[in-house]
Amino acid sequence: MENVKAIKNPVIRRTQLFINNEYVNSVSGKTLEIENPSTEDIICRVQEGDKADVDKAVSAARRAMERSSPWRTMDPADRGKIIHKMADIIERDAAYIASLETMDNGKPFASALGDVGFSVAILRYYAGLCDKIEGKTPAMPNGKFGYTRYEPVGVVAAITPWNFPFLMSTLKVSQILAAGNAFILKPPEQTPLTSLLYGDVAIEAGVPPGVVNIICGFGPTAGAALTAHKDVNKVAFTGSREVGHIIQKASGESNLKRVTLELGGKSALIIGKSADLDKVVPLAQDGCYVNMGQTCCALTRTFVHEDVYDEFVRLSAEYANETRAKIGDPFQDGIKYGPQVDKVQFDKILDLIESGKKEGAKLECGGGRLNEKGYFLEPTVFSNVTDNMRIAQEEIFGPVQQIMKFSSLEEAIDRANDSDYGLVAAVFTNDLSEALYLSQELEAGQIWVNDFMLMAPNTPFGGYKQSGIGRELGFDVSSKLP
Repeated sequence: MENVKAIKNPVIRRTQLFINNEYVNSVSGKTLEIENPSTEDIICRVQEGDKADVDKAVSAARRAMERSSPWRTMDPADRGKIIHKMADIIERDAAYIASLETMDNGKPFASALGDVGFSVAILRYYAGLCDKIEGKTPAMPNGKFGYTRYEPVGVVAAITPWNFPFLMSTLKVSQILAAGNAFILKPPEQTPLTSLLYGDVAIEAGVPPGVVNIICGFGPTAGAALTAHKDVNKVAFTGSREVGHIIQKASGESNLKRVTLELGGKSALIIGKSADLDKVVPLAQDGCYVNMGQTCCALTRTFVHEDVYDEFVRLSAEYANETRAKIGDPFQDGIKYGPQVDKVQFDKILDLIESGKKEGAKLECGGGRLNEKGYFLEPTVFSNVTDNMRIAQEEIFGPVQQIMKFSSLEEAIDRANDSDYGLVAAVFTNDLSEALYLSQELEAGQIWVNDFMLMAPNTPFGGYKQSGIGRELGFDVSSKLP
C-alpha cells in the first residue's frame, strides 16, 4: 500500500457491541477504558459485554446458521463475492484503520499499514477458496462408491490477542466465513477498536444478519461465557498458553467443542559459525524486537556458535544502542518501534529484566524505561544467558534479546528443543547442509532460514507442543476446520 498517509488523531467511530447487524450497548451498561500506550491517556470507553451479551450474540449466530437461512443456502461463489467486497472496503479505508490501530495499540503506522495490507491479502485468498471446498468420491465394495462433503461447523467463537488486533481478527474472520460459518468475535480488551469496525464492513459488504457478532469484554467473563456455551461449536483462540489450558478444559466440560489454539512461543534462533555477522546481527535483532517484541514468533533465544559469539555480542549491543533513536511516537516518520501495549506488560518485562540480572546474565545494554511518558522500553541485550534462567524459559513479549553460546550443532539442537514451546525457529547460516539438517531436527511448526516473520495466506501456521493445536492459514484450514 503506497502513498497512504497516517491520520494523526483518527475519530473513534465505534465503541458499542455488534450483534445481529446492529451496534448496541451492553446489557449491564458497563464500559471498558481504552488507553493510548504512547501517551497513557484514556482515549475512549467501550461497551463491556458479559454472559448476557454473549447469549444474545450466540442466539443471533444460531439463527443465521438455520438450514433455510440466507447464509446457509447461499451459493459459495456468492459468499466469495461478499468476502472480496470486505477486502475492497478495508483496502479503501486502510489509512483510517491503520491510524486507529496505531493510536490504540502503539505500533508504528507503517507496521499497522502492513497489517492491514496482509489482512486484505488473506481475505482475497479465502474469497477465492469459497467455491473450491470439495469432497471426494471413494470407491466402495461391489462397484459402488461413496462421497464426502465438507459442511460448516456452525457457530464459532473467535478470541483474538492484543498484539496484532486487526490482523488476527481478519485471520479468523476470513477462514470462518469462507467455510460458511457464523461467529462471535471477542477482540482483546486492551485494543478492541479496529476489530469493532468489522461490523460496518459486514453491513456494507452484504453479510446477512447474525453471521458477524462482536463482543468486547474480559476473558474471565465474556471469554469464559463463549468457551463454556453449549451452542458454540468451536473456539478459535490466539493468546497465552495459560488461557489455552482453560479453553481446552472448558471445551471438555461443556459440549466437546472443537478448538484451534495458537499459543505462545519461546522461539530459538541458531546462528552458525559461517554466518555473515554484518548481515545476521541486524536480522537477528529485528527478529527479536519485531512489534516491540510483542509477538509469539519473536526469536528470543539466540544460540550463537562459540567461534563468533563474542563478536556477535559486541555488534548486537552496538546495533541495539543505534536502535534507541528509532523508538518513539508511532505516528512519526522513521520510527521503527513504539511502546509496549500497557502498564501490565511494561511492568512484566521490567521484572523479567531484573530477574536476568539477578540470575547472572550480563546486561550488555538497555534494561530500563526510555521515555517519561508512554510505555517505551530501551532495546535490551543480555549475554552469558543459561537455559535455566527465567529470561530463557518464559515468554517475555518485549524487546529483550538473550544470547547463548553453543559448541556443536547437536548441542544447539538439544537446547533449542528443550522447551515447552515449539511455534517457530530460525537458522542463520551460509552452509546449505547445515540449514537443511537443522530445519529437519528443530521441533517447531515453522522453520525460517536466513529470514524471519515470513508468512503468506496459503501457508499453514501453527506450533508443536504447548504452542498450540491445529493450524491457521492455508487451504486445508478452510475446508477441514472450521
